[in-house]
Amino acid sequence: MGVIYLIRHGQASFGAADYDKLSDVGQEQARVLGASLRSRLPKLDAVVTGTMLRHRETADGCLQLLGLPVEPRRVAGFNEFDHEEVVERHTPRYADRAVLREEMVAAKDPRRAYQELFTQAVARWVAGGHDGEYKESWAAFKVRCLEAMDALIASLGASKTALVFTSGGPITAVSQDLLGIPDAHAFRTNWTLANCGVTKVIYSERGRYLSTLNEHGHFEGEHRALITYR
Repeated sequence: MGVIYLIRHGQASFGAADYDKLSDVGQEQARVLGASLRSRLPKLDAVVTGTMLRHRETADGCLQLLGLPVEPRRVAGFNEFDHEEVVERHTPRYADRAVLREEMVAAKDPRRAYQELFTQAVARWVAGGHDGEYKESWAAFKVRCLEAMDALIASLGASKTALVFTSGGPITAVSQDLLGIPDAHAFRTNWTLANCGVTKVIYSERGRYLSTLNEHGHFEGEHRALITYR
């Protein structure tokens, strides 16, 4: 059987000018992940990243500790959906990013306030009643992610091992497809995905299957302070 490890990126820079860049915590998460994978992956046939900075930085930090000479290739199909657009379509005044920042900063708990907003915005996007308002609908996003997986498996061939550094959205789309989860419940998985958590997909001529979801035991014990979700 072949194995694909889908890895969610390390913690991004929430509230900073460039969200896409890893935070200091995110960089450490990538290194700890790499150290934990070193004993598990004696052989690695391919490394793929989305084209986003947080994907590439997570891969760089992980591979540095992993110590296997595999050059990553970038695949846009594993990129995250446009979370800013999803929020703006739900609350049009947030097209002005300054307004969003001001209102979130003014909240008692900015992270919780943004999570509640984002949850509502994603629910609207996934429901499908306003697809024409988005550059990429939820249905189109799912197709894009699954096609990226199809192409990767076809390029790998049988009994290969690959790491894919991506985001929570593509991991959600792949997991939903493999488990047959209805659209309305798909993001119940997403909200629990830990930064630098590992989701394992196995494949063969008989099909593909979800082996593990959101594994992040490498952050338990002495590294428990590194467990984050955004």
